[in-house]
Amino acid sequence: MSEMRASHILVNTEPEAKDLAREIENGAKFADLAKEHSLCPSGQQGGDLGWFSPGMMVAEFDTACKALTEGQISEPIRTQFGYHLIQLTGRK
Repeated sequence: MSEMRASHILVNTEPEAKDLAREIENGAKFADLAKEHSLCPSGQQGGDLGWFSPGMMVAEFDTACKALTEGQISEPIRTQFGYHLIQLTGRK
């Protein structure tokens, strides 16, 4: 695997991330929540970060992406930017 594609929602706190994860479990669309809540500019594209190679993202983010299967959403992941919910959308 040389590249991954992911979307994410970036928020300030773990409780915010957990609330959004519950909304997704209850049927909310990941992309809609990213547009509404994400602090990252990628939120306007539904959280899509495009394709990236291992090592291009901060270590915690990279590790979380490697552990996900396509379509799976992570637990809240803490980085220096805040808390992320990550959805792996592709591998190639």
